[in-house]
Amino acid sequence: MLFSTNGLKKLAVFVLSAALLAGCGSGGSAGGAPASASQGTAADPASLAFPLAEKATIKGLTNFPAGSESEPNNRTIFKRLEEKTNVHVDWKAIQSDQWGDKITLEMANMKTLPDFIFNAGFSDTDLLKYAKQGVIIPLEEYIDKYMPNLQKVFQQAPEYRAMCTDADGHIWAFPWIEQLGYEKTAIQTVGGMSFINKDWLDYLGLEMPKTTEEFEKVLVAFRDNAADLKKQFNIDGDIIPMACIMNDGDQDPCILINGFGEGIGDNDRGRHIAVNDSKQVVCTATQKGFKDGMAWLHKLYEQGLIDQEAFTQEWSTYVAKGKSGRYGVCFSWDVANIAQVSMDDLIAGKGWVPLPALKADVKNITPQNGSFTSGFDRGRCVVTAVAKNPALVAAWIDQMYDPFQSPQNNWGTYGEDDGFDIFVLGKNADGQDMLQHAPLGDKSPVEVREAECVGGPLAILDSYYGVYVTCPDDAQYRLDWIKDIYTPDMNTKYVVPNVFMTTDDVKTVSDLQADITKCINTAKADWVMNGFTDADWDQLQKDLEAYGMSKWLGIYQKYVDEYYK
Repeated sequence: MLFSTNGLKKLAVFVLSAALLAGCGSGGSAGGAPASASQGTAADPASLAFPLAEKATIKGLTNFPAGSESEPNNRTIFKRLEEKTNVHVDWKAIQSDQWGDKITLEMANMKTLPDFIFNAGFSDTDLLKYAKQGVIIPLEEYIDKYMPNLQKVFQQAPEYRAMCTDADGHIWAFPWIEQLGYEKTAIQTVGGMSFINKDWLDYLGLEMPKTTEEFEKVLVAFRDNAADLKKQFNIDGDIIPMACIMNDGDQDPCILINGFGEGIGDNDRGRHIAVNDSKQVVCTATQKGFKDGMAWLHKLYEQGLIDQEAFTQEWSTYVAKGKSGRYGVCFSWDVANIAQVSMDDLIAGKGWVPLPALKADVKNITPQNGSFTSGFDRGRCVVTAVAKNPALVAAWIDQMYDPFQSPQNNWGTYGEDDGFDIFVLGKNADGQDMLQHAPLGDKSPVEVREAECVGGPLAILDSYYGVYVTCPDDAQYRLDWIKDIYTPDMNTKYVVPNVFMTTDDVKTVSDLQADITKCINTAKADWVMNGFTDADWDQLQKDLEAYGMSKWLGIYQKYVDEYYK
């Protein structure tokens, strides 16, 4: 057995194999009746163990990043899993950038469906639709009978089982869970950070701004000293004091407006909602802070302090200008995506640094919705109704939740014959095997991970670090930034939790949200570029109400009340 590690439990070995040869659970018929875990007869869990005495084959569908290995069974992780379990997976793989279109077609043809979809990434709407159609099966009984690793995750962090379970008590998919920090220190609490060019600050003798007024003066200094900055830093192209992509997720600049009015800001660019300290769900675009913040951003734009292409540029253009050294301030998950800066410099606080919360009326950072439970994808992997042995599939998938296996699936592995591995195999403080992140040097963490990892359902809990795996270097410095720079100013008590709505509520929210989000995003871009009047503001509020905002917020409120009850 390849993984003779502290992560493998005797219990897992026996229970996981309970139904491997039993044929437990007949697949649902093409007519759509979901299979039940109680169908079929399971063998005594103690009588079988991985690896199987005779090789078994299951069929899976997954995706792979463009430019990486397209045959899953050529990846070291799956080779080792096959040797460990004696289960062969007959894979069909689709390139990731084609997944969105092709998976819909795949799910529409029951005759060609595999046993499971490994990297499904299904939304709640998808899960409930395929469940209603009988294309996928409920998994809660399989989890309880054949998945001790996932059970242990749910025991340690029961909120995740609750988040996986629909209103009728069914679990339709195996989740992806990545804890890096927790609650207000979670790495997801701040998505699009604001970063400032410390080299420019130091050269011009400027202090780190603490207020919106001081920040504005810094941007003016960048603009007015453009010629000196270009000469000093050998920059080809115009100086851009502040770069962003309006309404584009982490590249949006709205982290800057947290300090206006009520201090709520606009942390959720997809939905524009937040929970105030009275546990009331509000639309951020109805708050005074949003109004004042938009007016201030327009003032910056009017002075030539914001990139003129901020409303139209693509990601590639945004990155190209950043890599040319032209930005004074930019926004992204990690500034290394945008600017020419090394990981060592970021760790040392050189070159680029996060911009702290700016005070206007108040000083606050509103955490992103859903972030208190860290990284979570409810629809990562499903078992289809055509699976002839769903218990075998569940038992094999449970291997992904082994605490020594999950980090490898998520980031990469060790001991390959190629030029670089994400991990080296070391020891923890108790002398047991531990995956240790190798120094990346000049390697791109994204490229190395895509070459080695397999993704899929997995769980990495905060308690695993230092026991089964070390924290990734590029995650650690971001965690440090959040804990040291942003968490102290997270005065907001609540976030909209990651809840599993009913089919009707999902549909209603989806229908209303499309118009509401478009309305808000259009107003944001227009107002920052052209300014707005009180009459424009009043009209936005009327339009939002006409689009059903009260009903939309009411649905979210119902789930927030239940969650925090």
